Amino acid sequence: MHRVFLLHRNAARSILAYLAALAVLLSFCAYADETPTVASSLQRSKAVTQVVLGIFGYARWPQQPATLRLCLIGPTEYADDLIRGNVQNSAQPLQTRRLLAGDPSIPESCDAVYIGRLNTLQRQQLFRDISAHPILSISESDDSCTVGSMFCLNVTDGQVTFEVNLDSVARSGVRIHPSVLQLSKRRGSRS
Repeated sequence: MHRVFLLHRNAARSILAYLAALAVLLSFCAYADETPTVASSLQRSKAVTQVVLGIFGYARWPQQPATLRLCLIGPTEYADDLIRGNVQNSAQPLQTRRLLAGDPSIPESCDAVYIGRLNTLQRQQLFRDISAHPILSISESDDSCTVGSMFCLNVTDGQVTFEVNLDSVARSGVRIHPSVLQLSKRRGSRS
């Protein structure tokens, strides 16, 4: 009877060793599956940063700011690289900060807004708040590009493209160089 107990004990040890090895193997598989997603997300974030900085390089405000103040509004998916505080291609410093959608300081604190996911009411209020100010607006998730935003990003695995809402550009007070407008799909306002 003692031998049977040892046999069961050894079998239990073998099973535990097998389960531990399986758990380690599964964790490596999960990491391997996650790594391309993380890498591609970082690549998309860097690509978005390049497009946004490129747009800024071709924008002119009525009073050109010494430091461009970019405000990130709402939850964003691709703005991580923008937060790191880049310098534009024109060597103009970029100050980036996050603000809540209803923050009353947005019109006076921001030269540009990068808009993440906002509900319809938040989006409408934001555009009412900034409408009388020369603020460049870029939406990360407004696929139709018809409500307020000047630029709307389309992010895919391979590239970042953008659409331009010409009506919003005309109303903003910010001048955009025609070469940027030619690179995009153009939209008039449909709202």
